Amino acid sequence: MAIFVHPHLWIFTFGILGNFVSFFVFLAPVPTFYKIYRNKLTEKFQSIPYLVALFSSMLWLYYAFLKGHSFLLITINSFGCVIEMVYIAIYIAYAPIAAKKSTIKLFALMNMGLFPLLILITHFIPNDDARATVFGWICTTISARVVRTNSVEFMPFSLSFFLTLSAITWFGYGFFQKDWCIMIPNIVGFVLGLSQMVLYGYYRNKEDIKDEIMDETLPQRAAVEVVVSGNDPGSDQPS
Repeated sequence: MAIFVHPHLWIFTFGILGNFVSFFVFLAPVPTFYKIYRNKLTEKFQSIPYLVALFSSMLWLYYAFLKGHSFLLITINSFGCVIEMVYIAIYIAYAPIAAKKSTIKLFALMNMGLFPLLILITHFIPNDDARATVFGWICTTISARVVRTNSVEFMPFSLSFFLTLSAITWFGYGFFQKDWCIMIPNIVGFVLGLSQMVLYGYYRNKEDIKDEIMDETLPQRAAVEVVVSGNDPGSDQPS
């Protein structure tokens, strides 16, 4: 059948699937930012993952333009740039002064300093294919960055799940394009997403066990406190 011998059909298929799944990856933090908006507080949430995501989307967007014939990369990373900017704006609006300042500084450093600098440096590479390759490996390095956490509250399971699916689809896209710059970070993304889901299950069970222990010991602790701090009901003498 032609579907098994025509790689362009597979590229298009995985590209469409990648756009669809990545759309939900970018929307996964919406509950977090709704909570920030509702409470008017950022609590313990950090802006770094969203700054890195914006920086990564900008890099991949430019790489898609350099590479050419990458419309499906352009569409999803354009959306990524817009939604991450919205998240960062909400964070800055409700963050404490110190976090607000550090977020603005990092935004300026990464997206207004480092990004133009990378474009300027690679601009002097005379060969178009070589320029795209160098920039692609820069994208690969940035995208392979792993952010570790052991708190289930700040590591949504939905995000881990969609990250894993996204990695699978974009790996397929890169595989049929024979583009290692796309394949490598998505291998890392698959491992990261799978690891996060395992961590989620581990820490969620750990927290459930802790809650059960607290529920079981609370009545006993309360009884002990009454006996220790209270008077003997049968005695008129103070304790």
